[in-house]
Amino acid sequence: MTRILLCGCNGKMGHVVASSVENNDECQVVCGVDAFGKCSYDFPVYDSFDNISEDVDVIIDFSNPASLDGLLGYAVKNKVPAVICTTGYSEDEIKRINEASKDIAVFYSGNMSLGVNLLIELAKQATKVLGNDFDIEIIEKHHNLKVDAPSGTALMIADGISEQLTNEPQYVYDRHSYRRKRSKNEIGIHAVRGGTIVGEHDVIFAGHDEVVTISHQSQSKELFATGAINASVFLKAKAPGMYNMSQMLAEKLK
Repeated sequence: MTRILLCGCNGKMGHVVASSVENNDECQVVCGVDAFGKCSYDFPVYDSFDNISEDVDVIIDFSNPASLDGLLGYAVKNKVPAVICTTGYSEDEIKRINEASKDIAVFYSGNMSLGVNLLIELAKQATKVLGNDFDIEIIEKHHNLKVDAPSGTALMIADGISEQLTNEPQYVYDRHSYRRKRSKNEIGIHAVRGGTIVGEHDVIFAGHDEVVTISHQSQSKELFATGAINASVFLKAKAPGMYNMSQMLAEKLK
């Protein structure tokens, strides 16, 4: 049994994770942390990591960057692995996550969906074939409550594509201030916010007289919860280091 500490348990994704764990025989949420009050869970919820007394095997984090210092401090002190699903971190915060991975196992991903990670792999393969001759644009769409833009997933896609290009690309997030033609080394990244869109990502390869588009649509938040729960089971008892979806999938296929 994997004992989970759920950070951000009172948020939308926190509720989805808690509900999904109830149907999983391998896991149990033993406590939660959330700065915004308490909910009617059957496990205790604390407003600070300092108040936790339960023994936990892994942390699942769907909160916000403001919780990072408390999360990493608790995880490193108690040698608890962490599945970090929060997005919108600064470069400095990402450095702190990498530094913590020297002491604990960290599963860090901007998206916990199997389909999205497959999209990234397909985009990388397409870049090997088309990248030097096609313009590459990424469009991401999310609900009107999402704060960070572009999405962590859009940046994951862009970073995966960049690894396949011979010349270092320039990420262009907003073209309204540009008064020049598109350069060949650009990757355009565009954010749409509206309604209740769970998450949609399109990778466009635009060439001469033809366009190739790779797309993924998320139909519910449950798929992200399932990915995080699977990652928590995978991460339990792992040695310190950074882990990702590709490594988890590779282990499952052995």
